[in-house]
Amino acid sequence: MIFLGILAILLLSIWFFGRNIGAEGSSVQVTIDGKVYGTYSLEENQTIPIEQEGKTTNILQIEAGKAKMISADCPDQLCVHQSSIAKSKETIVCLPNKVVVEVQGSGDKKDYDAVVK
Repeated sequence: MIFLGILAILLLSIWFFGRNIGAEGSSVQVTIDGKVYGTYSLEENQTIPIEQEGKTTNILQIEAGKAKMISADCPDQLCVHQSSIAKSKETIVCLPNKVVVEVQGSGDKKDYDAVVK
């Protein structure tokens, strides 16, 4: 009986947290130290220099619907070695520079399809 309860909670948790995972993203939002730096479309190929205190610390590249950090001035280079991101909620993080890139998708919007009375 306890096993079935735990199994039910586990399945509900997987459903709740996994329902937006895998949804195609439409844009990426770049934040620096928690503040929005910019939002960029994944549909447009572009190279975005991310500047802090007058110097470029990171370079983000958007190509073929995917975003990838191609350059960083931090010593560990973990964000540069991370895979490209394209699905909703995926992130690239550069801790030394406090830069976070997160994919935003159509699943992130709370639009209504219809209103029923």
